[in-house]
Amino acid sequence: MSADATRTADEPRPAHGTPADGTPAGDAPDAVVPPPATDDPAPTTVARDGLFWAWTVLGLVIVVGLAALTRYLEQNVPDWAEGTALEDVGAAVEYPVYAILLGLLGNVAVTVLGWRDRIAAAFRTEFFIKTGLVLLGASINLAVIASAAGPAIAQAILLISGVFLFTWWLAGRFGLDDKLRALLASAVSICGVSAAIAAAGAVRARREQLAYTASLVIVFALPSIFVLPWLADVFGLSDAVAGAWIGGNIDTTAAVTAAGALAGEEALQIASIVKVTQNALMGVVAVALTAYFTLRVERRPGAARPGLGELWTRFPKFVLGFIAASVIATWYLDAAGADGKATIAIVNDLRVWFLILAFVSIGLEVRVASLREAGWRPVAVFASATVFNLALALGLASLLFRNFSA
Repeated sequence: MSADATRTADEPRPAHGTPADGTPAGDAPDAVVPPPATDDPAPTTVARDGLFWAWTVLGLVIVVGLAALTRYLEQNVPDWAEGTALEDVGAAVEYPVYAILLGLLGNVAVTVLGWRDRIAAAFRTEFFIKTGLVLLGASINLAVIASAAGPAIAQAILLISGVFLFTWWLAGRFGLDDKLRALLASAVSICGVSAAIAAAGAVRARREQLAYTASLVIVFALPSIFVLPWLADVFGLSDAVAGAWIGGNIDTTAAVTAAGALAGEEALQIASIVKVTQNALMGVVAVALTAYFTLRVERRPGAARPGLGELWTRFPKFVLGFIAASVIATWYLDAAGADGKATIAIVNDLRVWFLILAFVSIGLEVRVASLREAGWRPVAVFASATVFNLALALGLASLLFRNFSA
């Protein structure tokens, strides 16, 4: 049974037409969020019999099993590598690496067995990702952002704007699809995979594009954990400037924390504040991308100008949950004091589980043919944008944090 055969009238179908990157519509996977309404008739509802549910349960067992193995490796590899030449690597590798790699290995296995399409209904990437991101909001205390005063906010706004526009322009020069441009620009300029996910919801990118972007984020983030603290020491940067530079460059929050810890306690504090500030601006970028793609990129010639209702339909609603979780967590920590940290820790652990499930599902869903079509150009764009980000962030950090003391 194919994945398309299991869809009901209430579920999204693949977008029609040929995408800008040349992938035939018939081979294109589902968009990250449902495609815009069309004049095509709704698909016929297909009954989901016992066989369908049996395959789906098997798929869920595979997804959860790979997620559990991911968590096991994340927690135990550092201990296994302790005292060996791989100690630093073992301590630095994060759960997205294990999750995506195990998902890809699982993808190969279920494809060889002929199970892939039968268990595809269990790959609930959208649900896992959105739930994880809403829970992520609970770890962002709005009071921390306010306490950073102007420097972190100023750096975040200037850095995001500059890097996003540069990446968008460069990706256009390389002839990349607008949706992939949006994902790459968001990932480099804001907060890596989380920003790419929010952008994917806003522009309705394909899952392969999201998987490709997530892979690039991980590949570039891992060496940055060690390279940036070392460069900060070589350049003789103060702790505050080093922290702001690290927080403004590395694309995952966990990697920022690891690099900041290597650079020193004060550097870690500043790096965390800068990264949190950038994360908080993720919703603003999602709104801007929703508006741009609705009003410009996907607007048909002669069609009526979309109203606010269309923007609201396209806006990824989970971003509101992300913000609400941050507000609630901030209030709760103020009310509960030290006792509240244990509760937030449970929420954060739950968030990690959902994100692991999402990354495993992404690995299981990847189609190698689509990734091969992307070629070297996205890698060149991401690498160039990373270098630009390094230079601009260093300049801004040196200007805004040179006299800063935590």
